[in-house]
Amino acid sequence: MFTVATAAQSAYIVAALLFILALAGLSKHETAKAGNTFGIAGMAVALAATVVLAVDSDIEPLGLGLLVGATAIGAAIGLWRARVVEMTGMPELIALLHSFVGLAAVLVGWNGFLHVENHLQGDAAVELRAADLLGIHSAEVFIGVFIGAVTFTGSVVAFLKLSARIRSNPLMLPGKNILNLGALAVFVALTVWFVVEPQLWLLIVVTALALLLGWHLVASIGGGDMPVVVSMLNSYSGWAAAASGFLLENDLLIITGALVGSSGAYLSYIMCKAMNRSFISVIAGGFGIEAGPGSDKDYGEHREITAEGVAELLSGADSVVITPGYGMAVAQAQYGVAELTRKLRDKGVDVRFGIHPVAGRLPGHMNVLLAEAKVPYDIVLEMDEINDDFANTTVVLVIGANDTVNPAAADDQDSPLSGMPVLTVWEADNVVVFKRSMASGYAGVQNPLFFRDNSAMLFGDAKDRVEDILQAL
Repeated sequence: MFTVATAAQSAYIVAALLFILALAGLSKHETAKAGNTFGIAGMAVALAATVVLAVDSDIEPLGLGLLVGATAIGAAIGLWRARVVEMTGMPELIALLHSFVGLAAVLVGWNGFLHVENHLQGDAAVELRAADLLGIHSAEVFIGVFIGAVTFTGSVVAFLKLSARIRSNPLMLPGKNILNLGALAVFVALTVWFVVEPQLWLLIVVTALALLLGWHLVASIGGGDMPVVVSMLNSYSGWAAAASGFLLENDLLIITGALVGSSGAYLSYIMCKAMNRSFISVIAGGFGIEAGPGSDKDYGEHREITAEGVAELLSGADSVVITPGYGMAVAQAQYGVAELTRKLRDKGVDVRFGIHPVAGRLPGHMNVLLAEAKVPYDIVLEMDEINDDFANTTVVLVIGANDTVNPAAADDQDSPLSGMPVLTVWEADNVVVFKRSMASGYAGVQNPLFFRDNSAMLFGDAKDRVEDILQAL
């Protein structure tokens, strides 16, 4: 018999398939727009099915009003933020959105406890106990609240760091690893206790413990590693959504959460390999800070160059590689860079882009900026594809990048960046570094590239300097 419930379940399956198509589309530049469209369609179907299902279940008028009102308010805020946010603000916005998923998981878990474990004589509890499923429900509640709370505070700290509301330096409490492992051990013990004997105070304790752990995990990670943290929190938010799906018996939430959780974890793994970091140490928090702080070594004097000088270098170049970083995003220089690329290619110069996996403060940040400026996809290369070619490159333009082109990662074992694969731009004949000043990068480490004999500094706003070069050309 065809009912509203079966129709809603069918809609959920369609939405899940659309989400899978969205992930597949987003894996390539050429299909990314279609992937976004699939994702939007999937969410629209899921929301519509949920509202219809709620109406069919004889929801009270107040509840229906709250549901419609919350949907409308959320949609309005989402549209507003999407219209006004700059690309430079995307990383912190995404981190903040992850915190909402975590908070939702906490609220769903608490709601599950208050309706079942807190009323052990209620109909739901009696049915679960009769089927010997009460312990499973209790475990779902406890684990869901824990994952959600860790995601919530971790994402809030990431938002604060990325938006420069707090310092990006890693928090280094004595015995931080012992604190993290101890918190996990306490969580496991409390979970067993809660499954055996569900009590309110245990849920309060684990909520507080998880909130503190999430804060400490991300606070212990330095600013230079924040792109991996955003990816990691994306994974956490997926598992939090999946936990909520089990509690709500919602197959779509389970599927969507698993997709987000697994894809986020895999992306984190890829980025950790690119940074020569341990994946386990990432999810444990505070990775990459075993090395001491950057030294105050005197690298000598830097050499400055004018926009006209850069134009002269480019005019006589056979090959040019552009390595962008967060500074290009801040200056909104991608359009000028795209125009410079077109002009040089028209002159017969071989122009390509070298993108480090963690360039910017968000996975794929630079790729999106260049695609926005209509830079051809086929000349945008990953680090592994471009690194062997720097030795045969005439000019490298480092536009707003810092830590991802730091030779100390390869040469200085005492550097906090030691062991991290970087773009070996210093192997080129000439390197021009676009920077506002000689200040160190987001990781707080000085870059000896600035003082090399084949390097020159072009100071000022990257957008203005690129336009000056275009005029000179």
